[in-house]
Amino acid sequence: MESLGYLMQGFETALTWQNLLYCLVGVSFGMFIGVLPGLGPTAGTALLLPLTFALEPVSAIIMLSGIYYGSMYGGTITSVLINTPGEAASLITCLDGHPLAKQGRAGAALGIAGIGSFIGGIVSIVGLVLIGPFLAKQALKFGPPEFFALVILGLSLLIGLMGKSLLKGVIGALFGLSLAFIGLDQSSGIIRFAFGQTELMKGIDFISIAMGMFGLSELFLNAEESLKGKAAAPPKVKGLFPRKEEWGPSMKAIGRGSILGFIIGLIPGTNSVIPTILSYSMEKKLSKNPSRFGKGALEGVAGPETANNSYCGGALIPLFTLGIPSSPTVAVLLGAFIMHGLTPGPTLFQKNPDLVWGIIASMFIGNAILLIMNLPMANLWAKITMVPFKLLFPIIIIITIVGTYSLNNSMFDVGAMLVFGVIGYLFKKAEIPLAPIILTYVLGVLLEKTLLQSLTIFKGDFFGFFTRPISGTILSIAIISMLFSIVASIKNKRVITEDVEM
Repeated sequence: MESLGYLMQGFETALTWQNLLYCLVGVSFGMFIGVLPGLGPTAGTALLLPLTFALEPVSAIIMLSGIYYGSMYGGTITSVLINTPGEAASLITCLDGHPLAKQGRAGAALGIAGIGSFIGGIVSIVGLVLIGPFLAKQALKFGPPEFFALVILGLSLLIGLMGKSLLKGVIGALFGLSLAFIGLDQSSGIIRFAFGQTELMKGIDFISIAMGMFGLSELFLNAEESLKGKAAAPPKVKGLFPRKEEWGPSMKAIGRGSILGFIIGLIPGTNSVIPTILSYSMEKKLSKNPSRFGKGALEGVAGPETANNSYCGGALIPLFTLGIPSSPTVAVLLGAFIMHGLTPGPTLFQKNPDLVWGIIASMFIGNAILLIMNLPMANLWAKITMVPFKLLFPIIIIITIVGTYSLNNSMFDVGAMLVFGVIGYLFKKAEIPLAPIILTYVLGVLLEKTLLQSLTIFKGDFFGFFTRPISGTILSIAIISMLFSIVASIKNKRVITEDVEM
């Protein structure tokens, strides 16, 4: 009850006209950078950080936090409408969001994403108020072995994303994993697979790969169809709500995504991609008809979109209570705290209660603003699809090039994006799924780092993972999940073969 009293005081701070304005500016700018491919929450927060020098600390953090969770909403729009993720967390949304748009159900996809994002955001903020400090202390028990086990669990769930052919899925996964090993080895300092190119010493930027393989490859396919006179009509946005029979499964997916995203957000070192992967795989495994996923399953949009917004609230708990940033964007927020003379940690709630509870209260307000911006204004966002493809093609190309270049001011990143666009196009023609490539790349970097750190702790004994309760439990779940997925995949293949023979 004491927390609720402090929260009411926080609303007094957040509801002043100045802080309401900064909250609106933050979430609007967050939506904007989420829509633009290539920027993402980290870059957007960093870009606006210098503009907060002259602001009061509470106003500055309210605006920067608004950018953080606002960008999670915005990335959904381009994922659904043009199959181009605005930021990394929206990658999974492409798998079912864009097929729904092609079926004329872009409105339902955007609607359920907006509802799920709102619920996930509110649930995580309530968790931040009620049980945040306790859960943050539990998250400190996660060391390198536990991170490694969590990554293995994520990789085990990728089997469900490998499409019709397990072999082609494995080829894609290994290709993505090999990309993760390019650059400087963090443990030995050895440069790998750079081929004399200094730009490759730091590895290949995620945005270059994601924008190329998902965004440009889709444009190339549409351009090919357009030349053949078979280009698909732009998706129309009509009907912002699911069908009657879809409400139940979608709300269950939203409930599971809210809890999952919040818990993953508590763990330092994770990112918003991990809960979306886990949520999507969970929904596919729990579905009575998993074959719908990848073809336009509404739960495949509802669960991951909820999880990535719920993750935002959870990720702020280690920052507020322990002073530990749990993701790159939260690290930027930590810099903003320090810049304004504040030290996040256990004493923050005692020394600066008005600031902390004002920020938390502003998140309730910001999520309400974002819901309004997403549902009634969905048709406005969808106007982009009414542009003829011959005009839309160069516009998207320019946006992706500018977005990719703006990350590091590097033409090498732009060139890499174009190369991966061609590779993605060829892989799609060969029916090699792209999701395992991107996701193994994201998880591969963390996999190598945590494995080497863990083996150092265990002095080379791999079975040391099973001597720790958390890592041992997670690894056991991952192994069982992987075995069940392989068996299910083989059974499905046999059923399909028997049907074809009959």
